[in-house]
Amino acid sequence: MKFDELDAKMRVFETAHDTCVLPQVFMVARLDGRSFTRLTKEVHKFEAPFDERMRNMMTATVEHLMNSSGFNIIFGYTQSDEISLLFHPEEKIFGRKLRKYNSILAGEASAKFSLLLGDIGVFDSRISELPNINLVCDYFRWRNEDAHRNALNSHCYWLLREQGETVKQATKFLEGKSVAEKNELLWKNGKNFNDFPLWQKRGTGLYWENFEKEAVNKMTGEKVFALRRRVKIDYELPMRDEFSEFIKKMLLESV
Repeated sequence: MKFDELDAKMRVFETAHDTCVLPQVFMVARLDGRSFTRLTKEVHKFEAPFDERMRNMMTATVEHLMNSSGFNIIFGYTQSDEISLLFHPEEKIFGRKLRKYNSILAGEASAKFSLLLGDIGVFDSRISELPNINLVCDYFRWRNEDAHRNALNSHCYWLLREQGETVKQATKFLEGKSVAEKNELLWKNGKNFNDFPLWQKRGTGLYWENFEKEAVNKMTGEKVFALRRRVKIDYELPMRDEFSEFIKKMLLESV
């Protein structure tokens, strides 16, 4: 059998189940760290419940994906050990094949984070296919509000652990507790949830901004300014309706 015949025969087994995202459908990727609680709390003993080193490594990983993955990503969001990426509505690379997006993003994120950590950190990836702008806004609002919930739970949980409670005891104590009750727990122990950094409660956003870069005109020697763009890191994202409007505005400006 000639190679071309063999190639055609075998390649179908790789591509038979290829799924492509339809045109005009918005794509959002979500990457999650595998066993990151053990990696960051037990192996590397990062500060609990939040550590700026972890935040900075996650942020640098998102920035790498936006700058170097080859995809046109207009917004990146990270909280805890997860990353969400909003693609430009006209992104068409690889014919919008899901296996390409998921494998490349997971590989790039895992490689970058591992280099930063000096240890192996692995991400998985999946794509949400969203048919309209409102659902895109709802997706990011969901993750934004999840960050707020997780931050409150984490501060309460680690407060209890510091007071000598076991994992099981702390988890059991918080089961069924309302937001007000959790806030009261912190308050009674000298902690005000409103005073914690916004990046812990709302996550971190990364998006493109234009800036003027100073240069010199080689012909005249005059100082000139060239318009460039760079990734802006935002540690003070809005919440709820304001965050939804923030995402909507960014999407509308991209098209």
